[in-house]
Amino acid sequence: MTISAIAHKPNPLRVIAAWGVHLFTALGAVCGLLAILAIFDQNWRAMIIWMIVAMLIDGFDGMLARWADVKTYASEIDGALLDNILDYLNYVLVPAIFLIEANVLPAPVRLLGACSILLTSAYQFTQTDAKTDDHHFKGFPSYWNVAALYMLLMNLPQWLNFGFLMLFNVMVFIPIKYIYPTRNSYLRTLTLALTYLYGAIGIWGLIQYPSHPKWVVWASFIYVAYYIVLSIIPKRSNAN
Repeated sequence: MTISAIAHKPNPLRVIAAWGVHLFTALGAVCGLLAILAIFDQNWRAMIIWMIVAMLIDGFDGMLARWADVKTYASEIDGALLDNILDYLNYVLVPAIFLIEANVLPAPVRLLGACSILLTSAYQFTQTDAKTDDHHFKGFPSYWNVAALYMLLMNLPQWLNFGFLMLFNVMVFIPIKYIYPTRNSYLRTLTLALTYLYGAIGIWGLIQYPSHPKWVVWASFIYVAYYIVLSIIPKRSNAN
């Protein structure tokens, strides 16, 4: 081996770290499977736990991928494609199965509701600009897992849940730019603080299901309102 080849040989620890991040991301598939099995058993608490773990993996894998420089040290794997596959599994397919198996939608339209989010999300995921260059989601992001959890926790009338579900489906096609909370560049500090607070309080409340504090659900709408308002106001890329 020449000196030049040795100099350009990748650091094995960096390679291991990069592939480890891809493995960490792929564990989201296991979480999705376990959540589906929990749904079939109508073990909603187990479903919630696996949903939470999947969201935590999704929340941290991007940061880890940038730290490990996976594009350099594990370039054989398309991390963005892997992430999209797992997002469709955990944010769309798992909630779709939940809508069929749970008692949150009227029985005659459960299959319709599940199929609707599968189809609209297939469109949302495959748009060439689904994630815009300035780090936004175009159209309603496929937060169907979050919607499913609210349906479970709030115990609203079934037809009202169905109405909200159809509204969100329509919003997929309305080209509003929804913020990517961890990557937006305006009101960044406030947005990150509220996002992490929303996540922490939400997880704390969810893991107590079915004895979750009712105030947690209603308090969470403060963040939901903030997210919506920040998404629809004119965007300023240089604000903090």
